[in-house]
Amino acid sequence: MSASLRPNPYATRRDATTLTLQRLLPGTVERVWAYLTDGELRRRWLAAGAMNLTVGASFEFVWRNDEISSPGERPEGFGAEGRATCQITELEPLRKLGFSWPGVGEVTFELEPRGEEVLLTVIHRRVPDRTMALMVGPGWHMHLDILQALCEGTKPASFWSGWLRLRAEYEQRLPA
Repeated sequence: MSASLRPNPYATRRDATTLTLQRLLPGTVERVWAYLTDGELRRRWLAAGAMNLTVGASFEFVWRNDEISSPGERPEGFGAEGRATCQITELEPLRKLGFSWPGVGEVTFELEPRGEEVLLTVIHRRVPDRTMALMVGPGWHMHLDILQALCEGTKPASFWSGWLRLRAEYEQRLPA
């Protein structure tokens, strides 16, 4: 697919509390689905944690952003590990996975085959305020950049260096 047809990598606002991001990833829907649902694969780009693929099932995400890419200096106020107990709210295997994230909102991953690629859409609803949007917008952006690099077989950029750069960009992109 030509670069002009690639989705905008930045989070966009659907409304005051919803951010949407997209990536066009090489491979099959099955491969991308595995990166979303298999705890060991997901650990490489987002967060570890076993997931029982049943609506209503709880699972724990364990973030260790220092481990998912080349070293970078962790910003002040961030620990080496973060944890959240989430609950699956939507499930259509190979198509859609949604979960609640207490205090942070609700997230849905949608997959759409596009020839030899897959369009991954991340919809983060009920973002409580701009402060949280300025955390999760750059966070999703970097996590998806790392997933894209993994799918392409290239070296991911530093999560923290990228997050800090994007945080400044999102200050301008997400109006107060």
